[in-house]
Amino acid sequence: MTAKDDRALFDEVFLPNLAEAYRLAQWLTGNASDAEDVVQDAALRAFRGIKGFGAINARAWSLTIVRNTAYSWLMKNRPKAVVLTEELGPADMQQVEFENTLTERLATPEDDLILKADIADVRRALTLLPAPFREIIVLREMHELNYRDIAEVTNIPIGTVMSRLARARQLLIGYLRSGKS
Repeated sequence: MTAKDDRALFDEVFLPNLAEAYRLAQWLTGNASDAEDVVQDAALRAFRGIKGFGAINARAWSLTIVRNTAYSWLMKNRPKAVVLTEELGPADMQQVEFENTLTERLATPEDDLILKADIADVRRALTLLPAPFREIIVLREMHELNYRDIAEVTNIPIGTVMSRLARARQLLIGYLRSGKS
């Protein structure tokens, strides 16, 4: 494969997923500037590794590179920001036990205003989630990846994806109930 072929394959595989890559990096790093650095590094990694792309799911392949790059960047620049789920404190673990009690809303103008305020609260609460939980919920709810693709991106079993997603949702609800958002 020539450099020109590599460039064409990179343009076909990675570039269409650039916006999603940036959103994922922004959620994982917590700010736009750091996300730009992560996506730039991820793009370089993707270009260097484009020969290893085996015609699998291009979106999952691209987001996997971004995820791994983000965690490498976080470990180098902010090691305390990477918290493993096993390191949750007792209060957070207790919040994991909350049940999911979301209710449907009627669509009225008042409900629309409340929903906008709720969305802002949810975004703030998302920033409080430990990175492994935040990434799972962002990949599922914002990027709309299925469990198999999330498992591929994060390199964890599907069962772990499902349990982390459930825990992430429960923590998120706990944060919203407690007013921490």
